Amino acid sequence: MENNLNRKSRKLEAILWSIALPGFGQLLNRKYIKGLFLVILEIIINVMGNFNRVIVLSFNMEIGRAIAETNYLWLMFYPCLYFFSIWDAYKDAGGGQKAFAYLPLVFSAYFVTVGLIFSARLTLFGYLIGPMWLPIMFLPIGLAVGGFIRWILLKVYLDETEPDKPS
Repeated sequence: MENNLNRKSRKLEAILWSIALPGFGQLLNRKYIKGLFLVILEIIINVMGNFNRVIVLSFNMEIGRAIAETNYLWLMFYPCLYFFSIWDAYKDAGGGQKAFAYLPLVFSAYFVTVGLIFSARLTLFGYLIGPMWLPIMFLPIGLAVGGFIRWILLKVYLDETEPDKPS
């Protein structure tokens, strides 16, 4: 029981550190070269995309300024780096063993990127949401779409492997 709890705790720890900063989960999993590479890549994309400035402005509800400060050409790399780092750390910690388990995070990266693309002009009730909040709002859509596609693929492949049932 405790061994199983330790494995689950280790997977969760890797996920949470990766959410904090891409590459930290890999460092925790003793994948030092990959972890350092992801941390450095995160810093480069963050700085070149002005992401920390965008976050501060967004939290202060200065959405117009956040949009003006965003370097979209750099920041569009961030969602894929972010979700890959989370998935990779989770997998290295022993997770992700189930078929197609990666799909919700892959589709999250896609949908968060789409949210970023439209963040400068898509409004909700007449208000711009901006380059931080709109991508976050697209995250549950990506998780749901990825989960749904995973469910479909599991049904298709499991139905193919079951022997024909007599009528």
